[in-house]
Amino acid sequence: MLGVFASCTDNFVFVPYDTAEESIGELEESLGAEACRTSVSGSSIVGSLMRGNNNGMMVAGFVLEKELRAIRKHIKAARLTQELNAAGNLILANDTAALVHPDISEKSIKIIQKTLGVEVKRGTLGGLKTVGMAGVATNTGVLVHPKSSPAEISLIEELFKLPVDIGTVNFGSPLVGSGLLANNKGYVVGEETTSPEISRIEDILGYL
Repeated sequence: MLGVFASCTDNFVFVPYDTAEESIGELEESLGAEACRTSVSGSSIVGSLMRGNNNGMMVAGFVLEKELRAIRKHIKAARLTQELNAAGNLILANDTAALVHPDISEKSIKIIQKTLGVEVKRGTLGGLKTVGMAGVATNTGVLVHPKSSPAEISLIEELFKLPVDIGTVNFGSPLVGSGLLANNKGYVVGEETTSPEISRIEDILGYL
């Protein structure tokens, strides 16, 4: 469940405070990014509560002021203040575009646009509103839930202007965003992920 507990950009990977040193070393090496220990209102599910790109980071609205200050030492960051605010679950983003939960407010969309510097559209993946856990996007490709419809994939292609393909992680899990951490330099995936799944990830996200 890497994507639930950690969130990354090209330069930083945000991890819970109790992450083992060995794991931090592996993440830094694989992603070419500096690990930053953090929490969101004391919670360790950092990946579900933070989503960003190289321009900025959106954080769940209940983040503590001291936590937000610490995040801002590394990257521009803003709160998602509305009722729907678990940013990592709600936002699929790269450096140019973001797909968001269909019920996110207009106010939240404006904050996302300003902070991440992206075009934002509402949508679903595989019928799921939690698009941040149903997909993974880099600047070279987008991997999405295997039950994503042609209409959903078409919207992603139009919005991100990148190759899009379906895939799974961890021996068949459709929630690719929950089991895969990826940036433009590399990726980390759960140990149960099979060779065919890894091939699909490397192909569509542009690591080959």
